[in-house]
Amino acid sequence: MNALLLIAPIFGLILIGWGAALAGLLSEKVSEGLSEYVFAIAVPALIIATLTRPGLTGAITWSFWFSYFGGVAVAWAAASFIGARRDGVGRRGAVLHGFAASQSNTVFIGVPMILQAYGEAGAFPLFMLLAVHLPLMMGAATFLIESDGDQSVVRRLRSLGLVLARNPIFLALAAGLAMKGLGLSPGGMVKTLIDAIAGTASTCALIALGAGLVRYRVVHDLPGALVISGLKLLIHPLAVWVLAFHVFTMPPAYAGVAVLFAAMPIGINSYLLAVRYRAETGIIAAAVMISTLLAAVTTLGWLAVLGKG
Repeated sequence: MNALLLIAPIFGLILIGWGAALAGLLSEKVSEGLSEYVFAIAVPALIIATLTRPGLTGAITWSFWFSYFGGVAVAWAAASFIGARRDGVGRRGAVLHGFAASQSNTVFIGVPMILQAYGEAGAFPLFMLLAVHLPLMMGAATFLIESDGDQSVVRRLRSLGLVLARNPIFLALAAGLAMKGLGLSPGGMVKTLIDAIAGTASTCALIALGAGLVRYRVVHDLPGALVISGLKLLIHPLAVWVLAFHVFTMPPAYAGVAVLFAAMPIGINSYLLAVRYRAETGIIAAAVMISTLLAAVTTLGWLAVLGKG
C-alpha cells in the first residue's frame, strides 16, 4: 500500500496528461511547449535548488558507479545481441536497441519518483548519477553508432562536447556542482524564483510525458518492443540490484537509488537518437510507450523489493 500511494500520484499525472491529449484538451503544440519548458527551465531550476541546498552532502564511492553501469552493460549487451539477430536490424539498429534497454527516463519520472521514495537521503546520489548518466550514455551511443563512419575520434568527441554544452540539464548540473563546491547558495528573490520554478518541475514533466505518449504507436513490431521493455524494466534493475546489494557495499539509500534509477522506463533520448540516425524509430517509439505503461506495475515490485512498499 505504501508503494501504491507513492506511485499513484506520479502515474496518475501521466494518465491525466494522456487523457487530456486524447480528448483534445491539450494540443500537440502545447505538449511540445510544456516538454521544452520542463527540459530547459523547470528541471534545471530543480537541480540547482537541490544541489545548493544547505546540508546536502555525501560521498560517492566507485562501488556505486560499478553497480549502476554494470547493470547498464548487462542490459545493453543483451538487447544489442538480440537485436542484431533480428531480420533487417543492422549494426546501428542493434546499438539503438541496447541504448533503449539501458537508458532510463530520468527527468520526467526518475527525479520525482526517487526524491519521493528516498527524500534527502537519496538526493545527493540521484543528482550525482544524473550528472554522469547523461553525457556517458549519450556519448557511448553516439560513438558506437558513428564508429563505422568517416569522422575521426577527435571530431566525434568535439561534436559530443558541443551537444552537451547546449544541454540545459548538463549545464544546470555543472552550475549546481560548481556553486556547491564554492559554498554558494541562492538567496532572497533569486532563491524564491528558483524554488517557484523548481516546484513546477515534477507536475509539468509528468503531464507533458503523458500528453506526448499519444504520438507513439505500439502496433509496429509489438513483440520486439516488449523484449526491449522487458530488458529495461526487469533485467537492468535486477543486474543493478545484484551488484548494489550482494556484490558491493554502500549505504542502503545509495543502493536503492541506483536500483530505482535503473527501474525507470525507457527515456525519450532513445527515440530522439533513433530519429536522428533514421533507424528503428518505430520499435523504439513503441518501446518508450509500452515501458512507460508497464512501469506502473513493475515499479511497485521494485519498491517492494527495496522495502518501500
